Amino acid sequence: MPDKIKVLHIITRLDKGGSAENTFLTVKGLDKEKYDVTLMSGPVDDPSQERRKQVEDSGVRYIHISKLVRNINVLYDSIALFKISRFLAKGKFDIVHTHTSKAGLLGRFAAKLAGSPRIVHTSHGHVFFGYFGPLKTKIFILLEKLAARIADKIVTLTSREKSDYISHKIAGEEKFVIIHSGIELSKYQELSQDEKIKLKKEIGLPENSFVVGTVGRLVPVKAPELLIKASQPIFTQYPDTYFVFAGDGPLKEGLHTAAKEIGGEKNIVFLGWRDDAHRILSIFDVFCLPSLNEGMGRVLAEAMAHGIPIVASEVGGIPDLVIHEKNGFLVPPQDPEELAKCIQILIADEEKRKKMGDEGKKMVSRFSSDNMVKKIADMYEELLSQK
Repeated sequence: MPDKIKVLHIITRLDKGGSAENTFLTVKGLDKEKYDVTLMSGPVDDPSQERRKQVEDSGVRYIHISKLVRNINVLYDSIALFKISRFLAKGKFDIVHTHTSKAGLLGRFAAKLAGSPRIVHTSHGHVFFGYFGPLKTKIFILLEKLAARIADKIVTLTSREKSDYISHKIAGEEKFVIIHSGIELSKYQELSQDEKIKLKKEIGLPENSFVVGTVGRLVPVKAPELLIKASQPIFTQYPDTYFVFAGDGPLKEGLHTAAKEIGGEKNIVFLGWRDDAHRILSIFDVFCLPSLNEGMGRVLAEAMAHGIPIVASEVGGIPDLVIHEKNGFLVPPQDPEELAKCIQILIADEEKRKKMGDEGKKMVSRFSSDNMVKKIADMYEELLSQK
């Protein structure tokens, strides 16, 4: 039997976020008869978000690098770079595949130092806007240009993300491969009406409530405050409409305060982080994503799998998933008035909601995890045949 192809995936945090889910589904889905897969990551902020056991249960070896942290720390970053490079040199991996900004930079430089023959990077969205100030952004762009020279291929989740990389002169077009982030479609089964009523009761919603919801981290780039601002004219006109936020983050307290200030204590519900977000989506009548920047927004594919019409910002890779007036509405970023207007259109028009939801269901097969893993494996095969 020929030797298996040794692949190492490196990601900064193996939490419950979209990039970690994408990476986990990739290492889980790769053919273990053909690939010997290892996954390396740093610590997570909340131990309850740790996915190490899931990785090991899937037959993938896990390596923890304690100094691989998200924030810039010259000492920790230097130690992490050394440890990753040493591990790579000993492991003699055929392919090193890095994920996200910090692990992407340190991992690619470490792979170069270790003499790794094939290096791939998946950005999971970029930080060219919406995250930092002008100076910090320029530094990141410079570092990305240097790291891009090291990589054999750079995977972007959408065509818009690829265009952003090329427009910032990170690398030439030939270096990029577009592979959409995938979801496990089998998880997104429709709940029965009785199950939906029971779930609504569990989280404190009336049986006949109309639910506008979002799922994601409560952080500035996701702009959840825009949905708070958009909610007031809606629940004033439609008092049976409730706005549900499933997620946690540093903006949590400020959002609670903002909800109280507009009289939304009854109609705005904060669930915190939920392990059953795929079930929570089942009770949404409209899904909203008002982000300032998104690599792709894989939660949009999850909403589409449930047949939920979408209202989202026209930023980043979102237009690859949301086709305006087909499976949802695209609105300008930072525009709560337009966000509210489109939500109100969907509240008032049940037929439009159903039509858009059905269109989303038809489109979602493109974003399956099986499809994603196949494309990644095809890319590996191409690289292996070249060197």
